[in-house]
Amino acid sequence: MKIRQKITIYDIAKKAGASPSAVSAALNGDWKQRRLKQETVERIKQVACDEGYSANLQARGLRKAESGLAGMVLPDHENRFFAELSQQFAREAHDRGLCPAIVHAGRDADAQLRSVESLIAYSVDLVMIAGATEPLELARACRNSSVRHVFVDHACAEAPSVVTDNKEGAASLTKMLLEDMEVPSGSDPRTWLYFIGGERSLPASAERILGFCQETKASQALFDADQVMACGYEIKETEKVLSALHARLGQLPAGLFVNSIGCFEGVLRFLSSLPEEEISKATFGCFDHDPFATLSRFRLRMVRQRADLMVAEAFRQLDSGASKPNLIRVSPELV
Repeated sequence: MKIRQKITIYDIAKKAGASPSAVSAALNGDWKQRRLKQETVERIKQVACDEGYSANLQARGLRKAESGLAGMVLPDHENRFFAELSQQFAREAHDRGLCPAIVHAGRDADAQLRSVESLIAYSVDLVMIAGATEPLELARACRNSSVRHVFVDHACAEAPSVVTDNKEGAASLTKMLLEDMEVPSGSDPRTWLYFIGGERSLPASAERILGFCQETKASQALFDADQVMACGYEIKETEKVLSALHARLGQLPAGLFVNSIGCFEGVLRFLSSLPEEEISKATFGCFDHDPFATLSRFRLRMVRQRADLMVAEAFRQLDSGASKPNLIRVSPELV
């Protein structure tokens, strides 16, 4: 006799075209809090009925117990800062006897939400979310499922958050770069300090741009809006934008503030096409840290974000059961 395999919420989710957490909410009666559409709930229930699925109330009660899983969602594994966050998260989770489940979701808001919902469906005890594009939706998904959560890198207005003090760090780096340069002249854009990389719509970049602008204004070194070139985080785009600036100026600018290590790679790719003599005349700074970059032959300042302190503080928030909005800033380290 052939025994039919037990139907799970994941099977129903696939057939109904919904997320596992949406299926759980629909079958448990929590769909209104999740703001699911009536038609979606009816479709899920119909699929469940057709497949002969019935929720096990005892298992539902057991989901309230600890699973031993600690979930983390982050945009990128290759970026050194996010890699350090991931490593520190795993260490802190293991120290607490938890098994870390780490998901790379990119910067797409829908992909991040699906990742959080999947972790919730696996009954994780907690979720740490790094670099959230739309944090409010992620916080509500966690809150509706009574899952402890905290945000790092990008803050959330409805949950505990631990972030780098981007404004302070950017201002300090800007001040140091200006001290390394000759005094900029408003009539000669070749002598200016330029900011390159990042997205103005993202909190971290917005605060770094603010710190850069405040310090350059205070030093009377902000002359034009074109000094801030927020061209995103793509390596090729950063290389393209710097190439265009070089063509416009006829040389490298006197100083360049690079917004991330990924953008810095784009800068390095362009610099590889220039004579060493020209590169040696410019001053460079990067709001990120890579030990290999310190071996460069040109003047370079870097900012190291304290991933270790951020993750440790984030776990303190989780361990304390904190749920109210609370923004904690961690000062970065100038290298």
